[in-house]
Amino acid sequence: MHIDRLERNYLIAVALVLGVFFAALIAGALVFGVRLPTATAFVNPLALADTQFANPGLRDLGDGKYEAVIVAGMWRFQVGTNEFSETGHEIMRVPVNSQVTFNITSRDITHGFMIEFHNANMEIVPGQVARQTVTFRRPGEYHVQCHEYCGRDHANMFFTIIVEDAAA
Repeated sequence: MHIDRLERNYLIAVALVLGVFFAALIAGALVFGVRLPTATAFVNPLALADTQFANPGLRDLGDGKYEAVIVAGMWRFQVGTNEFSETGHEIMRVPVNSQVTFNITSRDITHGFMIEFHNANMEIVPGQVARQTVTFRRPGEYHVQCHEYCGRDHANMFFTIIVEDAAA
């Protein structure tokens, strides 16, 4: 069977591109530890009062490690702090170089969780617990925004993480 030279070159180029994509996929999984996000636990969204989500907040685990338990509900994150911004949104404070593990669930509909300037991006599904660990290396203010459209006040669903120097 005769294959034209241009067709053969095209087939070789396609095979090379597919090979590079497959190699990148394997390297990402094996070398860099890239994994698909999955639910780490399941809870009944109608019975959050019987779980760790009954008392959201930031817990100091010692050694620069923290656990943040957060509940997403229509148009607000329940972070469990007593500090609020001028706009009424909660503020969470952590020291610089702290490692925070976020445990988040939703009580109503699907929400998103994205920390600006950090590689933290989760989909928050009712009944599932999303977990991600983030290390805050630089002091500053970082907004956490819902990135899944959740209704009419979606644009105002955020809170602020303030990363402070240890001397502050």
